[in-house]
Formats: sequence, structure tokens, C-alpha cells
Amino acid sequence: MEFSSKLPFSLIFFFLLTFSAYAQDSPQDYVDVHNAARGEVGVPAIVWDAEVAEYAQNYANVRKADCQLTNSNGEYGELLQRSEEDMSGADAMKTWVAQKAYYDYNTNTCVGGKCFYYTQMVWRNTIRLGCAKVRCNNGGTFIICNYDPAGNVPGERPY
Repeated sequence: MEFSSKLPFSLIFFFLLTFSAYAQDSPQDYVDVHNAARGEVGVPAIVWDAEVAEYAQNYANVRKADCQLTNSNGEYGELLQRSEEDMSGADAMKTWVAQKAYYDYNTNTCVGGKCFYYTQMVWRNTIRLGCAKVRCNNGGTFIICNYDPAGNVPGERPY
């Protein structure tokens, strides 16, 4: 019997698709997107925290059945994203970073109320992060990031 190192193209394609779907969901991917946004405004880097990540994963598992964008009302700051497709965590966070365009630093307000995800990501006092992603039972993706300590404190500036 002869062993061939050649894999069928369809199998290689399957592996590439599978890898790319999860390639931007590692803890470092989440941290990197956050720290790039934080670096732009001069706030300290955020770090991955296993306890915060466990909280995020536990809540994501609860929401997996319906993937409703319902906050956990826990002790951490929280951002939620749902997509009908398989969205990476990094792509979800890029939509949150895009809200920067709606934040007016001079008045410390969100134009149209569309910047609170961004301001949580760059909140100067937040130092720990934990995120999770699940595939929804009814299709799509649910992504959650939790922040310790929470940001978006009324009357305070994020940076």
C-alpha cells in the first residue's frame, strides 16, 4: 500500500474554510482589536482574563438557544452582537470600533446614541476582557464581550 501526501482539493478547501471561520476568535484576536482602538486614544492596553471569559462563555451558552440580544445584567460591562451568518469575533468588534465616528469627545455624547459599544471598548479604567462566541441553534452567531471594570459611567469620559 502506497501513502500519498496529496489531499483532494475539496478536503483542503474544507480545512481552509473551517480554519478561517475560527481564525479570528482566539483570545489574542479579541485583545488585539481592542488594544488597537485603545492605542489610538492613548489608554492602557487591556488584557484577557480567564474568569471574565468564563462568565462570557457561560452566558453565551445560555443565549445559544435563541441568541436574543438580551444583557446578562451581571457584574461586568457587556457588549453583544448577533449575525445571521458565521461572523468572527474580530469582525464583530470592528463594527463596534466603527462607532467611533459617532462619538463627540468635546461634548462627551454619542450622535444618535450609536457609540456606546465603542466607548466601552476604549474605557480607560477597564483593564480585563473576556469574550465568547457560539453558533445559534436557530442559525447565525452570538458574540459577547465582558469588561472589568465596566465602562460607560454616566457623566464620565471614556478617555
